[in-house]
Amino acid sequence: MKPLMPFRIFNKAEVVTPVQDQQWYRIKAETRAEQTVIEIYIYGEIGGWGITANNFIQDLKALDDGVSPVVVAFNTIGGDLFDGLAIHNALNRLGERCTARIDALAASAGSVAACGAHRVVMASNAMLMIHNPWTWTSGDAEDLRRVADVLDQTLEAIIAAYKAKSPDIDDAELRRMVNDETWLTAQEALALGLTDEIGNGVEVKACLGQGAVMKRYRQTPKALLDLLDEPTTNDPDPTPKPGDPAPDPVPDPVVSDASKLALLITQACEKAGISSLIEPLIASTKLEDEATVLAALTRAKAVRDLCVAARLPELTVEFVKAGLDATAVRARLFDKLVGSGKGFEINNSLPPADDDPEHIKAKLPNPTNIWSARRQATRKGA
Repeated sequence: MKPLMPFRIFNKAEVVTPVQDQQWYRIKAETRAEQTVIEIYIYGEIGGWGITANNFIQDLKALDDGVSPVVVAFNTIGGDLFDGLAIHNALNRLGERCTARIDALAASAGSVAACGAHRVVMASNAMLMIHNPWTWTSGDAEDLRRVADVLDQTLEAIIAAYKAKSPDIDDAELRRMVNDETWLTAQEALALGLTDEIGNGVEVKACLGQGAVMKRYRQTPKALLDLLDEPTTNDPDPTPKPGDPAPDPVPDPVVSDASKLALLITQACEKAGISSLIEPLIASTKLEDEATVLAALTRAKAVRDLCVAARLPELTVEFVKAGLDATAVRARLFDKLVGSGKGFEINNSLPPADDDPEHIKAKLPNPTNIWSARRQATRKGA
C-alpha cells in the first residue's frame, strides 16, 4: 500500500503566492470595571506561517481562568483550514462567555474560526467571506483521487461549521454561496444568521494591513480593493474657495493615530519582505509617532540585511526587539561568528526566492603557515 501523501488545505488562490512568515497576533487579559476580560487579536494569516491553532490554544489556556469573558477580534484573510477548524472548536468550548468580533475581515478559514464563538459581532463595514477548500498537490491518479475525496470531506466540515452557527440556514443556498466564493456584508451575514449583531464601523483600510493579499481571491469586491489603494492621510485636503488667501506652507502632517502607525509598519514590512518584524516593531516603538516608527523601520531593514549576510537571519527579531542599531549588530555578529571557532563567510547578497545554494566556508588563517611563507619570501629577497 502506498504511503499517504501529506498536504494542507489553504486559501483558494489562482496562483501560488509567496508565504508571509509572521503576523500581528496578541493575547492579553485586562480588568474592566472590576471584571477581567481576555482579549485576543487574530490579525494575520491562520496556519503554520502565521497564527497556529496550537499557539492560540496554548496562549488561551495560560490566561483563561474558566469564568472571564473572552473576546476574539478577527482581521484575517484566512489560511490553513484545519487550524481554522481547531480554533473554531476551541472557541465553541468556551460557551456563552466567548464573543467573536470581526473588525474588518474574516475570510476563508477565518470565517470558519469566527463562527465557533457563541456570539459574533461584525463592524458595520466589515466583511465575511466563504468559499470552497483549495489545495495543491502532485502524484499519480490514485493520489489525486484521494486528495479530491479529502477536499469533499473538508467541504462538509466547512458546511457543518457554518450550520452550527446558523442551524436554520438553507443547506442548498449555503452550498451555492460557498461554491461561488461569496463576500458577505454585515447586513447579509446577519440575515443569514452567521452573525448576531452589527457593531460600530471601523476604518477598514487601517485594519486590513495585509490587504494586497485580497487579490488572491476571484470575487474580491472592487470597492474593497480600491479602498486599499488609496493613500493614508490624516485629514482630507480642503478645496480652496475663490477669494481665499493662499495658505501658508506647512510641513507634512505627522501620523499620530496608533492604528495608522500600525498600518504603516505592516505595509512597510510586507513591502520589504520582513513581515516577521511587524510585532517586534509595534512593541518596540509603542506607536509613539511617525518619526519614531520610520526610524525604527530603517534600523530594522539594516539589521535584517546584516543578519542575512552573516547567515544568521534567526537573530533579526532578537536584535530588533532590543532596539540595536547597525553598528551594535555588526559587533555582536562578529563576536558570535569569531567566537564560534568555526570558519565563516559573510555573503552580502540577499538570498533568492528559492533555496539558497550552499556556500563554501572559508578556513580560518593559520598563523604558522603565514609566518613560514613570510620568512621564505624574505630569504628569497635577500
